[in-house]
Amino acid sequence: MFLLMRILNWGEDRRFDEMRGNMGKLVVFWTFQAVWVWTVSLPVTFVNASNGGRLFQPADVIGWTMWVAGFLIEATADQQKLSFKNCQENKGKWCDVGVWKYSRHPNYFGEMLLWWGVYVASLPVLKGAEYLVIFGPVFLTLLLFFVSGIPLLEASADQKYGNLGAYRHYKKTTSPLILLPRGVYGYLPKWCKTVFFFEFPLYSRNLPQETTVWDRVKSKKKNRKSID
Repeated sequence: MFLLMRILNWGEDRRFDEMRGNMGKLVVFWTFQAVWVWTVSLPVTFVNASNGGRLFQPADVIGWTMWVAGFLIEATADQQKLSFKNCQENKGKWCDVGVWKYSRHPNYFGEMLLWWGVYVASLPVLKGAEYLVIFGPVFLTLLLFFVSGIPLLEASADQKYGNLGAYRHYKKTTSPLILLPRGVYGYLPKWCKTVFFFEFPLYSRNLPQETTVWDRVKSKKKNRKSID
């Protein structure tokens, strides 16, 4: 529903701009999407194929609570970002309102949470090798962490806003995924951010190197010497 609303509003999906002229790329992309959907829905497939008849269990409560929380977080994040982009005053700015104050990618956090919730809710009916359906949420998590999710958006944002001090401050004080107040995350040591909050170095590899006053002074001296 959200994607349909966005298409009706914008008239196109810019993610496909580079693929429309290349049928091969478009076929590969859509095939990959089909594999992705099949993979992440494996827990649901096995639950639907089971005999059922089991009583309501704690895993159901935990799993569906995770699903509802993830769905609400993702839906809220998407709507807030859409409203932010539709405001002319925000043109050329990065979204840092609502849940985006507490995470640089709250929509991805919600997406991961809801699919892990589906897996947890499926545990009561799984047995033996069926537990391998954990590959579904694991695959989604790795995809968003290292392939088509966070790395691409971080690289794009760093290239657009990387020279702005306000953006660099936002990035240093805002968790990349898990919702956390900036006042807490900003003071955590680097190792803690990496180990517990997934602040991987690859998310900053496109961030322009920050220059200090001394760096600028040395650069000026170097330029003067080269001119002399």
